[in-house]
Amino acid sequence: MPGGKRQKESKNQTESGWLGDYFRGHQYWFYSKGTALNHLLRRRIRPAGMGLMLVMIVAAGTAGGNPDPAVFRAFALTVSLLLVAVVFLPFRRAKVEATRDLPAHATAGLLFTYHITLRNQRRRALDRFELIELGPDPRPSADLFIGSREPGEHLRNVYDRWLAYYRWSWLCEMRILFEGGQSQPVARLKGGASMKIAVAMTPKRRGLIRLNDLRIALPDPLGLFQRCRKIPAPAASLAVLPQRYPLPRFELPGSARFQPGSEATARHAGATGEFTGLRDYQPGDPLRLIHWKTWARTGKPVVKELEDTFFPRHGLILDTFPAVGDEALFEDAVSVAASFVVAVDARESLIDLMFIAGHERVITAGQGVARSETLLEVLAGVESSPREDFDSLAKLVRRHADDLAGCLCVFSGWSPARAQLLTTLTRAGIEASAMVICREKPATAVPRCHFLRSGELAKDLLKLPRLL
Repeated sequence: MPGGKRQKESKNQTESGWLGDYFRGHQYWFYSKGTALNHLLRRRIRPAGMGLMLVMIVAAGTAGGNPDPAVFRAFALTVSLLLVAVVFLPFRRAKVEATRDLPAHATAGLLFTYHITLRNQRRRALDRFELIELGPDPRPSADLFIGSREPGEHLRNVYDRWLAYYRWSWLCEMRILFEGGQSQPVARLKGGASMKIAVAMTPKRRGLIRLNDLRIALPDPLGLFQRCRKIPAPAASLAVLPQRYPLPRFELPGSARFQPGSEATARHAGATGEFTGLRDYQPGDPLRLIHWKTWARTGKPVVKELEDTFFPRHGLILDTFPAVGDEALFEDAVSVAASFVVAVDARESLIDLMFIAGHERVITAGQGVARSETLLEVLAGVESSPREDFDSLAKLVRRHADDLAGCLCVFSGWSPARAQLLTTLTRAGIEASAMVICREKPATAVPRCHFLRSGELAKDLLKLPRLL
């Protein structure tokens, strides 16, 4: 019967899915244990020791059925060196404490150096050691491994899709927060003494890096193996700002609709404005506005009165609704938005960063209000929204339309919903243009849209027209 046949096919598909998850669970266990073992060995076996172990294995294999004494001598020599290193390794000990001195910020993709103050708590000197900063465990959870799909996984052959090794590698790579984190070898630290040791690190992505696993590597006398012991050190956090790109000279969309900075804003901004007259001093007036000659002549404190300072105000709209599989485009969109934040701030403007992240967010920075680092810190922690809601984003922009000279939208991809958002803003009388992050540029141009290729952002941004 047709109905019974469909029910049987549905049942077989369900069993196939259950069996697939069961098989993936065993794959996860194998990959997880293998990755943990690999990290353990890499922290304790130095490159020279790995090379010597390979020589021992080759010599052992060659010695089978080969009476050449040179092969046996090579095997005996490698085994002897490895045994000496293993015997002396337990005698490498250290009792130290450390404190990290981290910078205020770092930038994704850029190398930076910070210092660790290390104090030897023993009377004996500590010779030949290195410091290693370990990040969080990069292994994904079982549910994430089973439920995720590597970008382009459907294009791989059947064996690679069945093995799912590339999926595991991709998930682990996405969870590695930084590269490096290792100091140069230190020759000697005297007993009871302290030393500042430089550590170089390159953050791989924006966000917050928590450092709470500092290790000291103590190699054996031959440099084949090393002990790796955790050092008592207060945990520290480092804010990693998004990557930024250089931009050409440009003008943002919108007419010359300026916002008054007022005298209070001028005080904070350091702007002087045009001199309009003198008035009596009031509590809170800055000392730089005091007119000293008049005070000396009249005997009463008098301050200069300045006209209000005006600043252009622009909206920066960030699309936090990437499609499934477009998470990389969202990260590029955050970097592009950060690049414009820095560039617009340098031109003494006000900028309103607007996006949806669970709720409506509007953060203002610029001349006289806040520094660009405020917006960069917000962008460092912004996350994508699981549900697309361009209607709420359009309402948010329309509520601030009277204050804005224009808007620049940064889209993570192109879709009819994004085109409708741009049309909605235009119909509301808001001059807007868009930066669209895409994998390939469309064949036909779209009005008010500039398409930037992911992976070629630096080149495409430098080709932007002067008038956006």
